[in-house]
Amino acid sequence: MRKLLLAGTALLSALAAPVLAADAEPGLPPTADVTAALDAHPSVQAARSRTGAARAEARALARGSHEITFTGSYINRSVDREGSFDEFDGQLLRPFRLPGKTRLDKEIGRYGVTAAENRAEDARHQAATLLAESWWNWLGAAAEARVDEQAVANYEKLLEAVRRRVAVRDAAQLDADQAEAALGSAQVAAQQSAGREALARARLTTQFPTLPLDDAAPAMPRPELPPEGIEALGKKVIEHSHEIAAAEAEAGRADASASRMHADKIADPSFGVRMFSERGGAERGAGVLFSMPLGGGHRSALADQADAEAGAARSEAMAVRFAVKEMAEADMTEARFRYAAWQRARDGLNAQVAALAKLREGHKAGEIDLSDELFGERQVHDAFRTEAMARTEAMRAITRLRIDSHAIWIGDPND
Repeated sequence: MRKLLLAGTALLSALAAPVLAADAEPGLPPTADVTAALDAHPSVQAARSRTGAARAEARALARGSHEITFTGSYINRSVDREGSFDEFDGQLLRPFRLPGKTRLDKEIGRYGVTAAENRAEDARHQAATLLAESWWNWLGAAAEARVDEQAVANYEKLLEAVRRRVAVRDAAQLDADQAEAALGSAQVAAQQSAGREALARARLTTQFPTLPLDDAAPAMPRPELPPEGIEALGKKVIEHSHEIAAAEAEAGRADASASRMHADKIADPSFGVRMFSERGGAERGAGVLFSMPLGGGHRSALADQADAEAGAARSEAMAVRFAVKEMAEADMTEARFRYAAWQRARDGLNAQVAALAKLREGHKAGEIDLSDELFGERQVHDAFRTEAMARTEAMRAITRLRIDSHAIWIGDPND
């Protein structure tokens, strides 16, 4: 029985041991698979379509909405004692943007494209964050399920050994009952963790159906702090933030739009030509047309509205910068304490395993009851689950920091 228990503990240790992947991103799916999955995500595709719409809008603004307008009329006029006459007239009229307005329209368009491009990159960033969260949910649940499955196997071997001792009257029936109860509890925990693993996998495949997944989740690797350093990555979270870039572009667009509305207090003039024929061609003529709206309180109010909206956009850009800075600080703090927590969980696991070995020796010598040994087994099982959960959270926090800093999956890490 002692040999079986020791073998089970060794298997548990192997399951929780660090697994170092051969590529540069231990524990994560291949970068090519991630890239394809992100490209296929609907939120990323929608953001790219909006970027195309922004580019089309920029072309429209650069070209301007002023177009040539043609109007014409035909009249058959009847005059007493003179007869009827065919008469017609036609005119071409086109507005022209005053100097400076074209430049502002192009500027508005450029800011719009910049904002849309950065929102598209931020949508990809958010999709990458969702993928990483879903991925670690799956791997973490799978790691707990492996621990619980091995615990069931250990208790099954223990119960079998105790029953053999009961059969030869070397142990009381109470010992077998206690071992069977411990096995039942372990089976419940294993069933629950297996369900959580299946649920996490289902959510991952639903959100990213093109991401290839193996039948079994990869083993959870040993957490390692980023070689670049947490502080360096924290600074890059702010430097490479597409949220900030998009918000600042929107603020620039709002400023340019406000300037455009002020320029529009003086309306654009329209020029054209007119030709006419009256009394059956007896009277003919041609002339030049000019029209210009006279601005009033309405245009002034629109300019004031644009100024207020520009001020709001600048404040929102500052708020976004604050939010990103907060995110960077949170990423760094969480990466540090999750890694430290995993180290403490690992130390606690080692201590629990050592304590269990002493309990087993005491039980073998007749100094410790089986109930005490079972309690030690449960503590070791709990320690393995705690270490697995701490390992998952450490990997999750480190991955989030690396994604937010664009060290992996998003953009060029050398930017």
